[in-house]
Amino acid sequence: MNSMQQPLKAHVYNGRLVLDEPTDLPEGEVVYLQPVDGDDMSDEERAALHESIRESIEQMNKGQLIDADEALARLRALR
Repeated sequence: MNSMQQPLKAHVYNGRLVLDEPTDLPEGEVVYLQPVDGDDMSDEERAALHESIRESIEQMNKGQLIDADEALARLRALR
């Protein structure tokens, strides 16, 4: 399996798991599934998280990065 592939999302339909989107996994690939309980995030919180992730990816693509030690120091200062 491609290590960069996004997690697969499926729903149970008539007792079978049905993927929500097509996948590029090879025919016959074995996939282990584990049910996940929902999180406590509201739709607004989840949307804000996804927007923050998109912004971070844009910053990364523009080379607007900081050293990991600096990032950790900033996080520790927030405690």
